[in-house]
Amino acid sequence: MFEIGASELLVIVVVAILVIGPKDMPAALRAAGRWVGKIRRTSAHFRAGFDAMVREAELEEMERKWKEQNAQIMAQTPKDEMAPLPEATSASAEAAIDTAETAANPTPTKPPVGDE
Repeated sequence: MFEIGASELLVIVVVAILVIGPKDMPAALRAAGRWVGKIRRTSAHFRAGFDAMVREAELEEMERKWKEQNAQIMAQTPKDEMAPLPEATSASAEAAIDTAETAANPTPTKPPVGDE
């Protein structure tokens, strides 16, 4: 942003020593450090607020796109595809459960007893 090179910085330091004086230089540098800290904190606060606004705008854009895609998909889907499935009777449901249980847990056979 400011692109201050080594020679420019040296000139600034020499001028500061001549204008402020070596006796008051530490206090001046402390004050300058405080100002730089305040500027950095303000900049970080502003950047965080700006980033939050950008994220919110991106979320709103994504939500708008999602709603458009959802509406498009719903318009393309035939209405009868979305009908609920017919309910199974309790007897056929119980038979299906029994069949599944016997397939999952077959009855164990006893090994033949023999002379070893």
